[in-house]
Amino acid sequence: MAVSENREAFIPYTRSDIIKLCLQDGQLDKADVKKFQDFCQILIAYYHFRFHQTLEVIKDNYVPFNPNAEIQPITPPTFEQYDDMELKVVEAFGHIVERANYILLPESILKRALATKSLIELKTQVNFEDFDRLICYYRGDSSKKISVKKFFFWQEEKMIDIFERIVLLVKFKEAAYFRAKKDKIQELKFIPGKMYVYFYKNIPKLDVDLIFPNVKTSMTWKDRLLFGIPAIGAAIPLILRTLPNLLLIVAAILLVLNVTFWVESLNVELDKVRNFMPVLVAALSLAIALGGFAFTQYTNYKNKKIKFQKIVTDTLFFKNLASNNSVFQMFLELAEEECKEIILAYYHLLTSPTPLTPQQLDSRIETWMDNKLGTKINFDIQGPLSNLEDIRGQVIQNSKTTDKVPEIPLLAYDRQGACHVLPLDEAKAVIDYVWDNAFRYNGIIL
Repeated sequence: MAVSENREAFIPYTRSDIIKLCLQDGQLDKADVKKFQDFCQILIAYYHFRFHQTLEVIKDNYVPFNPNAEIQPITPPTFEQYDDMELKVVEAFGHIVERANYILLPESILKRALATKSLIELKTQVNFEDFDRLICYYRGDSSKKISVKKFFFWQEEKMIDIFERIVLLVKFKEAAYFRAKKDKIQELKFIPGKMYVYFYKNIPKLDVDLIFPNVKTSMTWKDRLLFGIPAIGAAIPLILRTLPNLLLIVAAILLVLNVTFWVESLNVELDKVRNFMPVLVAALSLAIALGGFAFTQYTNYKNKKIKFQKIVTDTLFFKNLASNNSVFQMFLELAEEECKEIILAYYHLLTSPTPLTPQQLDSRIETWMDNKLGTKINFDIQGPLSNLEDIRGQVIQNSKTTDKVPEIPLLAYDRQGACHVLPLDEAKAVIDYVWDNAFRYNGIIL
């Protein structure tokens, strides 16, 4: 497999490994090692609590849109509540997906995949008008080499572009829309008015249309020719064999219509035409022959269709990571991983011998990760700096009252634009204060 050199913000290591890497760097005094571990532990717990609140918002508001819901609301939502609940799910979902370093995929790319020849030899169609809402995010834009079967045993190697991870959220329009289209509701592969969420890995860019629940597949012109030409070839000998019976039936019809001069031109014996039994036998023979041929061709078509469906199923089954409710849970865990970026930013500002601007800090972390682990990343510096700046708390020293103690941030900027973080003792006090106050109801909406 060949992978492109495109860098991404995702850090492919656990929080525990990142903390260990910082401790093994040897820049912290022995007395500061335990303080740094405690700081990281409370920070991780705090973000877990914050994202858990976001998950609860999604779970409470996803109920009327969940196609697999086993729980029903006691009182169905009004139209206004319904729209508000949908918006809350979408906003909370976007919040955790972007925190997990996923990028919004423009709808134009999705539509281009439909217009471009797919890696799988299928003609696909997705009606985007079926959706009330469509959101797609991805992470990891790379390439890999695959072997494609061409003819018989000949295989061709080619490079394809893939999305390493892709998540899709679609909400279908209500049933009235599909009834107006003359669609049979019971034959749809989805439930109108419901919201579907899918999470896949390693999806070729040109096959991204296959992840839609309303995708329709059909044979390409090449497959239709391969199917139709043998059918025509098999039909010609059948017609030649049944031609005498066919002429006999035509002659009988012409005789009933009293068009005798045309009967003579068909070169058919009039005695056989006037005798009912030969005509009946000819009709039955023709019906059986043509019926058998039609059944054979229909069976071949159905087998071909089943083969195509199996290709799509095999393509997606082993690449599916989660769907619907489980997607939200997985992305909650992925979003919590942004603590790794906060820990790295705080650690490098804490141990740097000179003040660093955001650009210098970004470069320092990327170089450090490359030197330590051989991992090239495009570190997203603004996210962790904003988070450090937003974490504010009181540092109480030799005082029993907190009324006049101001809240200070973990990170501040000087007049030159350089970043400065609190020392470990003060940073621990701030994050401890934030954690203690996280359980007090204050109306914060995450």
